[in-house]
Amino acid sequence: MKLVKAIIKPERFEFVKTALEQNGFSGMTVTEVRGHGEQNGIALQYRGGLVRIDLLPKLQIEMVTSQDKADHLVRTIAESARIGKIGDGRIFVMPVEKVIRIRTGESLGETPAAGTSGNATGEKSYVWLNLAQPVAAQQKGE
Repeated sequence: MKLVKAIIKPERFEFVKTALEQNGFSGMTVTEVRGHGEQNGIALQYRGGLVRIDLLPKLQIEMVTSQDKADHLVRTIAESARIGKIGDGRIFVMPVEKVIRIRTGESLGETPAAGTSGNATGEKSYVWLNLAQPVAAQQKGE
């Protein structure tokens, strides 16, 4: 599985969301963020003085998809977010090691379909987390 994280201009969000829905992608997390890339912000004239805004408002979209659909997802976001000017954004693609549904504790492997997943024999896989211990202690087997 792949995590696709896109940083886009807020005014392009509706175009991106519509394109994602039309291409069969759903289930996204959207966060308002601030930042700048190579342009290092913008300079505006305000009350006779120059005001520099170096952290511009952006939207961050995060989506997890199967490996075979990741390139199509990236193309869809890039084409719908692009206006061809500095500050259009970036897309990052990262591997996802594991997905766990909190409600049931089940591990959702490469094919998260209809709420269940399992191994080749059809058995369901469950991962239980002890939330009282830090994750590092759980990984050491303490």
